[in-house]
Amino acid sequence: MKKRVGTVKRDTTETRIDIELAVDGSGENDIETGIPFFDHMLTLFAKHGLFDLKIQATGDINVDAHHTVEDVGICLGKAFQEALADKKGINRYGFALVPMDESLSLVALDISGRPYLEYDVDMPVEVIGTFDTPLVEEYLQALCNNTGMTLHVKMLNGKNTHHMIEAVFKGLGKALDMATMIDPRVKDIPSTKGRL
Repeated sequence: MKKRVGTVKRDTTETRIDIELAVDGSGENDIETGIPFFDHMLTLFAKHGLFDLKIQATGDINVDAHHTVEDVGICLGKAFQEALADKKGINRYGFALVPMDESLSLVALDISGRPYLEYDVDMPVEVIGTFDTPLVEEYLQALCNNTGMTLHVKMLNGKNTHHMIEAVFKGLGKALDMATMIDPRVKDIPSTKGRL
């Protein structure tokens, strides 16, 4: 099978992002965004999704983390889009129900070519360390838009904001792993339209 990899570079006046993604990996990762909590979440995503992922990002975090977080989502989405190419043979759908102590997240997605985010997560606190928790939604929206996927994220239970976000990122990794797997029974594009 051809290696499914995506490499994306993005330079703006606000950020510089370099991403290397191997969909069929083992969870190896090297992630530096300058935002420690975000690095931790992306590491969990790669590990539990079994994606080999390198991210080097610098941005105007002296202003805030918004541009860096959003641009990482844009670039990672484009890397998935490149790696999956015509999406021939993929499962297309993925889901995960992930507990993290008292928190329980439901993540379901469809690599449909139709970007859409349904995000039902109420965070008890707005900042963890230096990370603004509303940026989770901004990141996921950018990822959806650039991967071309429909994504539903629902927090079924949770009190600790760190645990809740961790359950979301682990669930996203597991669900994307499922959706991007090749099913040998599927000989073409998994759609009656003939394209995704």
